[in-house]
Amino acid sequence: MTTKNNLPSWDLSDLYQSTDDPNIEKDLSRYKKNALSFQKKYKGKLSKLSADEFLKALQALEKNSLIGGKLGEFAYLNMSTQMKNAKAMAFYQNISEKLTDYAKPAVFFSLELSDVPSSKINEWLKNKKVSFYKPFIKRVLKYKKYKLSEPVEEILLEKSVTSGEAWVRLYEETSSRLVYTVDGKTYNDAEISKLLLDKDANLRHKAGAELGRVSQENGPLFALIYNMVMKDKAIEDEKRGFKNPVSSRNLAEDVADQTVEALSQTVRANYKNIAHRFYKLKAKWLGVKKISYWDRNAPLPFSSDTHYTWEDAVQTVLKGYERFSPKLKNIATDFFKFNWIDVPPRDGKRSGAFCSGGLSNTHPYLFLNFTGKQNDVLTLAHELGHGCHHQLRTKNGELNEHSRMTTEEVASVFGEMLVFQDMLHQAKDDKERLCLIASKTSDMINTAIRQIAFHFFELRAHDERKKGEVSEERLCQIWTEEMKESLGPSVDVDESVRYIWTNVGHFFFLPFYVYAYSFADCLVNSLYKVYQEQKIENFADKYLHLLSQTAIGDYDKILKPFDLNINTPSFWQKGLDLISSYIDELERLDKKLKL
Repeated sequence: MTTKNNLPSWDLSDLYQSTDDPNIEKDLSRYKKNALSFQKKYKGKLSKLSADEFLKALQALEKNSLIGGKLGEFAYLNMSTQMKNAKAMAFYQNISEKLTDYAKPAVFFSLELSDVPSSKINEWLKNKKVSFYKPFIKRVLKYKKYKLSEPVEEILLEKSVTSGEAWVRLYEETSSRLVYTVDGKTYNDAEISKLLLDKDANLRHKAGAELGRVSQENGPLFALIYNMVMKDKAIEDEKRGFKNPVSSRNLAEDVADQTVEALSQTVRANYKNIAHRFYKLKAKWLGVKKISYWDRNAPLPFSSDTHYTWEDAVQTVLKGYERFSPKLKNIATDFFKFNWIDVPPRDGKRSGAFCSGGLSNTHPYLFLNFTGKQNDVLTLAHELGHGCHHQLRTKNGELNEHSRMTTEEVASVFGEMLVFQDMLHQAKDDKERLCLIASKTSDMINTAIRQIAFHFFELRAHDERKKGEVSEERLCQIWTEEMKESLGPSVDVDESVRYIWTNVGHFFFLPFYVYAYSFADCLVNSLYKVYQEQKIENFADKYLHLLSQTAIGDYDKILKPFDLNINTPSFWQKGLDLISSYIDELERLDKKLKL
């Protein structure tokens, strides 16, 4: 199936034919009936079950989870490409509310399981089929300390669609409807972002100014939404006993607060050596003392303005994957063969790119806004990495597959690295090599450095929210301070930048997600350095095995084959050193080429 400019759009019929598919109502009915039956059969009886009986309970729970997951995924994917379509939006909300309501009877299970004596659980785990679900059981038990009573858990679940989720929906719907005007032409969110990559500095600055204007115009609403999101989170955190706003996210990621603190502080200590040093070079190349905030990702004036067709992009990515592992390339090919990707930007389509979570019995879908820029090629490599990562984990089972964002980004960032290295390998001369390394370094700074600046913004905003509502002006002030510190003296963080925090969707729909990007980037950089050293036999196969274990294995075990340990102080610095080495190379090439 093709759409705008003959670019492919996805085919969701593997889930449902349309929003009118009669199977949707049948599945909703099954989901509701199964949850009620599950409650009747197992509530109050878990501790008395034999291993075989407990296994049947787990299998029943997993079966229903797959039904609900399929319904939820279809509703969201259908909405994401047509957020101005009232029917699609209403369908999504309707499905979300019903899934939430119908899931309530099963709320007891994790609460009751956490009260089962450890001796009984160990007895169950002697059964090999039960032990398959050990990652799920372990995840449930780690929340024992933070669980609430069943009635309260049901209320939190039921009210989620009218509290946190409702504010996020308002944010996403509002964002998708924003219209930007540059030189008399209108753009949506995805399209205007691409103008910031244009070679014409005047056009970039006009686009940046328009982004700033529209963001400020919507600032009061987004400040209200953000305050409600933060307060909603704070209420639940307090009830559950989380001491710090970031702690619940850290628990979900299986990392200690101290580990995240070490990551963030190590990155902050590298602001000057990495970001400040790079932007000083970029200012020189752009012929200015201080670059505009909107020029951070601008192409260099002496770079070739390469436009990639969709076919070019696909082949570039697949070749990069194949050079590393033919098996990885074969997995990736299915996404293009079976229309699992929605490619073109269009009116009403949400901005950005993502890979749907997928289910253990289905494939995921990729969501792009492709315009033919080099960055779009690397974005394809990134999201395709997510897709392949999922396909390598289907044997883990639905209950076990609770993704950690820290490792969820590993395959995507590594996929980008593979394609970048392939592009670099094919560079014709030093100038092209410099342009490629500069572009990649810019992306890595956005991932490893800037996301930690985002993290510090979140920490400060959530901390101040404890004392009361944080004003629109104060949020802008915190944002500006963090941007100036991270980007350094060679970047002009002016008035047009003050409201850009409103464009960072993760602040709204998944608080404290952002540090996962830096975590993954440092991890991938360390992995890639090990790969370059060629000291690990069958590295590619071991890497693919690592991907298959990221949601169910402990960090120390899955990284042991590569002699990496996230708990050592040198781990984070090792990943950042790779970025620093690229800047060393840029400085060398700059002197050689006398730019």
